[in-house]
Amino acid sequence: MTDEASSTPQSTASLPHADAGAYMQVWAESMSQVLAQIAGSPFGIESPPEAPPETQPAQENDLRVTIVAAGGLRGEMSLRLPRTAALGVAQLFLGETQDAAGEFKSDYQEAVEELLRQVAGHAVTALKPRWGEVQLRLESGVQPSWSPGASGWLISASGAPCRVEIEWQLSAALHAALVAASRPIENNSTEPEIGSGAGEGNFELLMDVEIEVTLRFGERSMLLRDILELGEGSVVELDRQVEEPVDLLLDGKLIARGEVVVVDGNYGLRIQEMLTAAASG
Repeated sequence: MTDEASSTPQSTASLPHADAGAYMQVWAESMSQVLAQIAGSPFGIESPPEAPPETQPAQENDLRVTIVAAGGLRGEMSLRLPRTAALGVAQLFLGETQDAAGEFKSDYQEAVEELLRQVAGHAVTALKPRWGEVQLRLESGVQPSWSPGASGWLISASGAPCRVEIEWQLSAALHAALVAASRPIENNSTEPEIGSGAGEGNFELLMDVEIEVTLRFGERSMLLRDILELGEGSVVELDRQVEEPVDLLLDGKLIARGEVVVVDGNYGLRIQEMLTAAASG
């Protein structure tokens, strides 16, 4: 369990930059390939930047999954599947008859997650020509605490064997990495021309990108039964002493430590130590 305080307010994600759109098109094509193999027939997947009129609003029982990217791209993508869409995808994956009124069985979530793992495997191969070696790890997720840098949808095309409806959100760090990533090199030279300023130009692209940082005061592992017993007035003791510095994280990665201060009635952090890439892991 982690006690975290966000330094930026939640905001509506902007429409995806062209590179983010290209990234999600890879996901759409990879999902189309996997679903077509399972269904034994063509299965089109589209990636509109805005929600189609028939999409379902977020509900508490929606299935959420987080895709963590590392290597050539770093950051997170959150996926939300409305329960009815997750039901149809799970039934298709398990070879069951489509039944929109059916019960969401205990093994359906595992089926959807395994499907997404297969899609991620296809995506890794398709991403390599443009973004190099990228590792994608799937985790069961909750509603992200970070403000999305871009968002959109993966929707099944007309005539698909079942309805696919997935809302995606990219973390600001992943969105920035996609925007700044180099395009495929069109000549044989792998070295930038001296004095070309290409690196400086790419860096300038990042200057106005809003990236969420987080303060971490400490954490603690708890048994499920202890969590269920929590209520108003309960006290959860963390693993850090009051005099110890707190952590500053960028997209979940530790970058600095310092002491908590109060600035005009708001919490703040006075940085005491900046961490190197090796020290921060």
